Amino acid sequence: MTTEDDQQGPGRIVLLTTTHRVAPGLLSWPAWRELRGADLVLCRDADHPQLPYLEDAGVAVREAAPTAAELVAACAGGRTVVVVAAADGERPLTDGLAALASSGRAAGAVPDLELLPGSYDLPGARLLDLVQVMDRIRAACPWASTRTAADLAHYGLEEMYELVEAVETGDRAELREELGDVLLQVVFHARIAEDDADEPFGIDDVAGGIVAKLVRRHPHVFGDARAETPEDVQALWLAAKAAEKGRASVTDGVPLGQPALALAAKLAGRARRGGLAVPLPGADGGGRDAAGFGYRLLALAAEAEAAGVEPETALRAAARTYRAALRTAEGVPG
Repeated sequence: MTTEDDQQGPGRIVLLTTTHRVAPGLLSWPAWRELRGADLVLCRDADHPQLPYLEDAGVAVREAAPTAAELVAACAGGRTVVVVAAADGERPLTDGLAALASSGRAAGAVPDLELLPGSYDLPGARLLDLVQVMDRIRAACPWASTRTAADLAHYGLEEMYELVEAVETGDRAELREELGDVLLQVVFHARIAEDDADEPFGIDDVAGGIVAKLVRRHPHVFGDARAETPEDVQALWLAAKAAEKGRASVTDGVPLGQPALALAAKLAGRARRGGLAVPLPGADGGGRDAAGFGYRLLALAAEAEAAGVEPETALRAAARTYRAALRTAEGVPG
């Protein structure tokens, strides 16, 4: 005997997924349309962040964790049931529906199952997870909760050197990991800065600052300036930087704590771009003491910089080649 419910079909199940990285209530139009038109809306998570906003919008949500068979029964008569997926997903439910669909007993009686993303992660959304994890670690970890920026300084140097090595070796997996370690340093420092009693700032302030700087220094992208070549771009960048900093000397802002070859090249580059014809010290070639070798290294660094070569990078590459030759001579693989 065919019932009226049979004639109207098995109905629909709409599994609505959302992401916690988007503000609750910001759902897509198809999601709102399904929620408003559903015969029944279910959610097994009473603390789901979307529920207060669905209630405000007049969508009645029943807290329930139905089995697959119960959900099929709820769809009888061609009804549509929307299941607001919990944060941990609905694997048992979907597995149960798959089992029913594959059984001969339920063949033809299982409602259509549709997966509807109600909100999507934007690029960079996982950074929100990192900020939340760092907040929790800072609050609960005995070590992390007592660190200062000074405590972390040497870790930042170590991580940057490891990042540089990953770039030089071309190891993609290592590069991804080291980028994460460097990113951790940024987020950790910003989290520590929030606790400063006099001048607190957070990761949003850091991100906002670099966004504003990038916009200012790319007037050819965000403004009316024109730049046809990389050299044009560099000129615009340096002009914007000079206007921002208002420095009295070309040497201002050059950190003296960086590696010596990089420091020498940076100073030489500043002098060259500033049009300062200042002779390098030790122009007579110097002696064989420490000062003499230092002056010759300075001259080599300046020569490399003028040729567009990073002396620090060049020397590291040469040192790696030398290291490989030494290992070969010793009969050591790799």
